[in-house]
Amino acid sequence: MPLTRRKALLPLIALATACGMGGAQAESNYPSKPIRVIVPYPAGGGTDTIARLIGTQLSQRWGQPVVVENKPGASGILGNDAVAKAPGDGYTVLMGITTVVQIPALYKKVPYKLGDLAPVSQVAKSADLLMVPRSSGVTTLQQFVQQAKAEPGKLNYGSYGNATSSHMNGERFKQKAGIDITHIPYQGSGPEVAALLGGQLTLAFVDATAAYPHIKSDRLNILAITGAQRHPALPQVPTMTEAGYPGLAANGWFGMFVPASTPKAIVDKLGTEVSSIVKSPELHKRLTEMGLIPVGSLPDDFKAEIDKDAAHWKAVAEAAKISMD
Repeated sequence: MPLTRRKALLPLIALATACGMGGAQAESNYPSKPIRVIVPYPAGGGTDTIARLIGTQLSQRWGQPVVVENKPGASGILGNDAVAKAPGDGYTVLMGITTVVQIPALYKKVPYKLGDLAPVSQVAKSADLLMVPRSSGVTTLQQFVQQAKAEPGKLNYGSYGNATSSHMNGERFKQKAGIDITHIPYQGSGPEVAALLGGQLTLAFVDATAAYPHIKSDRLNILAITGAQRHPALPQVPTMTEAGYPGLAANGWFGMFVPASTPKAIVDKLGTEVSSIVKSPELHKRLTEMGLIPVGSLPDDFKAEIDKDAAHWKAVAEAAKISMD
């Protein structure tokens, strides 16, 4: 290469080297400024509570503010998309739920792809409880199915939102049981439980975090639980499979994500810290008290779970013929 050309390239080489060193420096110094955790649902719900619990611990451990920002709307799409399109520097984090993988299975047009988000840690697993007003006199799932078959189209079920586990499980249950009941979606579990207590719903698929305060209520009966196993706090409640309706054994979950462009070193550092926080006695106890099963997985393990769940929920959506477009 001519000497004059090499001299001309020297500034570009120096700049590229500096940028590379700057990126490595930024990764090694992470975090060096406040972290923003996006919750795609309203304040006060289970997702919001978990984000604030973990955020407080992260802030204490890392000495940087962790700000939780609620960005509800479009069944979680707005918040998920905001993180997917954020800079991949580790300073914008998503506290998401199973809808992260369910939405692409239900909607033909989604502003983000599942691959736009990098899994950080599965915080905890959850399940839906099938609950009815005690005044209905129904005490088993079989009784409810018999009633629904005797009164086709007259009963309903509530979910905590379109494109959520409760919605998909509800439609799958209808198909498995061969019943005609109307789906009524709510903006979160809080309003859904209020409607159930108020008698506006005949059945509700209620997330364990919202159902937990009501499990000893004299106003509600619990008929079954989704997921692969019985809940530790409700050993007497059968799973859907045990109640005679297989195909609803997948657990829901709460998990953290960052933009896919985030360097692996930052993803791993954040994942390791979140995993440690979830497995600490304080957080483990708190999550258990919320009716959840603490996990605290590392990024690669969560990625494997994501891939498996994406295939499962796509199959559920196709089998139950659920589409939101």
